[in-house]
Amino acid sequence: MDLYDELAWRGMVYDTTEGLREVIARERLTTYIGFDPTAASLHVGSLLPVMALARLQRCGHAPIALVGGGTGLIGDPSGKATERTLLNAEQVEHNVRGIRAQLERFLDFDHPTHAARLVNNHEWLGALGALEFMRDVGKYFTVNYMLAKESVKRRVESDDGISYTEFSYLLLQSYDFLVLHDRFGCSMQMGGSDQWGNITAGLDLIRKLRGVRAHGMVMPLVTTAAGTKFGKSEAGAVWLDGALTTPYEFYQFWFNVDDRDAVRYLKFFTFMDAATIAALEAEHARAPEKRDAQRELAREVTRLVHGADAVQQAEAAAEKLFRGDLSAMPVADLLQIFANVPSCDLPSADAGWTIPELLTTAGVASSRSEAVRLIKGGGISLNGNRVTDEKERVTSAQALEGSVFVIRKGKKDNFLLRVIKG
Repeated sequence: MDLYDELAWRGMVYDTTEGLREVIARERLTTYIGFDPTAASLHVGSLLPVMALARLQRCGHAPIALVGGGTGLIGDPSGKATERTLLNAEQVEHNVRGIRAQLERFLDFDHPTHAARLVNNHEWLGALGALEFMRDVGKYFTVNYMLAKESVKRRVESDDGISYTEFSYLLLQSYDFLVLHDRFGCSMQMGGSDQWGNITAGLDLIRKLRGVRAHGMVMPLVTTAAGTKFGKSEAGAVWLDGALTTPYEFYQFWFNVDDRDAVRYLKFFTFMDAATIAALEAEHARAPEKRDAQRELAREVTRLVHGADAVQQAEAAAEKLFRGDLSAMPVADLLQIFANVPSCDLPSADAGWTIPELLTTAGVASSRSEAVRLIKGGGISLNGNRVTDEKERVTSAQALEGSVFVIRKGKKDNFLLRVIKG
């Protein structure tokens, strides 16, 4: 497959400008995708565009990751029902540094012929005067044209409306495309399907001011098979920064994806070839309970983001947790694995505690009667051991290293209790 066919096979082509397949086949393109610097880390929702840039570079095209240090001070209305919280310049600069470090795992910024670039649009937008902007950019867009864009139209028709700040975002992004075209010969922009209006506006500006044709491609917005937004776990957003989402949690996020999503995500988020994915798809169809597709998905994406050692550690931890062998794990490792699970302090008590007391303290149950019902139903384990007697008492001596209790409700819900010694 050529690049376009591979992107299409992977399900990454939602819409393109006319003739893009032929252009990609005959030209080496410089292509950019914008990343919103609202946090110092990307999350898994950003992985599809990151993988798109990485695939382009592997096929000899030059990628540009544009971090919106300027537009991040404004906010993109696309896909948003309300105004974004505006960031200050220091916050944006901090976030840009974090994003750069994560992109370096996927993109080669030192390639001799088609090195990746990371640019911050604050460099030119921060120096752009209001009169210059209105004269050199604003005059090429009618208000009717802007109101026709879906991202703007939806907000105009909402109860809250849209501020002039976010209304102007489309013009700023168009200007970004023009600047990248002039400085680096960038002739293609990619993004999510909600960016189509912004991308085509940039194409129009380049055509009007430079008399040349640029190109655009948008990818589908990733959802789960259940129709929910991709990239959320019980702990919230799944980040690429291991300090925000531990490698163990990251691995488990991918391992636990729905059977209906596993093969699709293998195509989206790994570099596995068609034959390898086809073999996994066949095995997945034959024995979905083995979760081979999810296991390979979790291994590969965790390796790409956190490295091979993180995969080994995540799988070793999962094996110990599955066996209930928590006593063999240092508490420091447990605290890292369960960094984002519900937790609370447990004041020391000489007489110890009943299991229902632990469950209500941890928030596992709202009352003693509910706690007893969960215990009798066989759904509670303490430090890896199934609890069967609601009258049993435990003491701090039974806590892991004398300091931590791990309560599991069902198969997945974990809770931590930290013993506070008086």
